[in-house]
Amino acid sequence: MSRPLLITDCDEVLLHMVRHMSAWLDEVHAIDFRPTGGFFAKAARRRSDGSLVSDEELWAFLDGFFATEMQRQTLVPHAREALERIARVADVVVLTNLGEECLTGRVDQLARFGIEHRIVCNGMGSKGAPVARLIEEYRPSVAVFVDDLAPHHASVARAAPDVYRLHMIAEPDIAAEVAPAPDAHARIDDWAEAVDWVLARFQGQPVSV
Repeated sequence: MSRPLLITDCDEVLLHMVRHMSAWLDEVHAIDFRPTGGFFAKAARRRSDGSLVSDEELWAFLDGFFATEMQRQTLVPHAREALERIARVADVVVLTNLGEECLTGRVDQLARFGIEHRIVCNGMGSKGAPVARLIEEYRPSVAVFVDDLAPHHASVARAAPDVYRLHMIAEPDIAAEVAPAPDAHARIDDWAEAVDWVLARFQGQPVSV
């Protein structure tokens, strides 16, 4: 019988990102970056004149962060230990919305934290289709998807409805402002608790209503 499968996001699930990008924009570009409710739109202002950084400019800064600043990112508490427990009984894939040009950097980055699993880069697309492809490839007995963004849970619900979906936001300042994703089966922001939820799904326990 095939093994269970965990498909997990990386940024704000395994590694902190927003707090470190905020520090970089502050130190290097004199920009105040304060995402509200988890949204990047209108989240950044130049200190020189108070002007908003456009969405196009902010995405360019995001690309720049991942190109040169990934070493700033830190491990989410309990993430490594949780993946170690899960990997004893299941396959693990990290599905990250970075481009292929960042794959080597992401592999090396996670390896420094003791996380060495298959990584799939998805660019900036929705995650429903790549999750469905992974399900087709692995044919797991049961699968769990973990991500911090509600739209990805919605796309996975459409493309791979049998996958259990766990909404997790590991950045406390953002988590406090974001409601649980409507298309997720559960919302848990701490891996110390989430690992038991994931393992319960792998053991065939139904989601409590």
